[in-house]
Amino acid sequence: MPGTKFTLDRSSPVPLYFQVAEHFEQAILSGEIAPGERIANEIALAADLGLSRPTMRQAIQVLVDKGMLVRKRGVGTQVVRGKIRRSVELTSLFDDLSAAGQKPRTEVVAVGKVPADEDVSRELQLDVGEDVWSLERIRYVGAQPLALMHNFIPVDVVDLEAVDLEENGLYAHLRACGILMRVARQRIGARSATSDEAALLDEKKGAPLLTMQRTAYDNAGRAVEYGKHAYRPDLYAFELTLVDR
Repeated sequence: MPGTKFTLDRSSPVPLYFQVAEHFEQAILSGEIAPGERIANEIALAADLGLSRPTMRQAIQVLVDKGMLVRKRGVGTQVVRGKIRRSVELTSLFDDLSAAGQKPRTEVVAVGKVPADEDVSRELQLDVGEDVWSLERIRYVGAQPLALMHNFIPVDVVDLEAVDLEENGLYAHLRACGILMRVARQRIGARSATSDEAALLDEKKGAPLLTMQRTAYDNAGRAVEYGKHAYRPDLYAFELTLVDR
């Protein structure tokens, strides 16, 4: 099968089981081993790589614990969908998933005008109670819900009433309307899922969620979008590149 032909460094201080797990992880993330594909059993893999069965079992268990492989009785060991890793840049989740070759699907939970509360008014530089567009969506990858997204947009920026936001990304629509976002302030965190969030994301109440809050500004410095999003950490991660000054 793909991904099983590689050389182990037996002189390395890195344990053999970890080398095997790391290789399979990279093969899964790169798409060399596809979601849903079954991998050979422990005995066959151990023989193929010249390893003991316990070493091979330990390597597989590392990937099971990471949520990249799943053992199914009567089926064997299968690859589950790899975690989405998103660079922290001024792009939308829809754009990033599409660029990565994924096929994002969106379900609009609610869209309409609401009075801005203190949090929204502060971020969008509006008066409390002023109308804003409120947009709630669930973003799926395949059949799995990945993110719960809640965006707020000043009503004088764009009209969302007739926009098909299940077929089109929000940022793509803003760009089509001539709104170009140049800079954003973003906060990344984590918290427990509420009952409503857990139901929408197919999780248990209290399950950990990654969170991101972003306020985006156009080239005139106007706040044009405020987003509060929650992501399943078993399917999603933020990725940053750090540079020494």
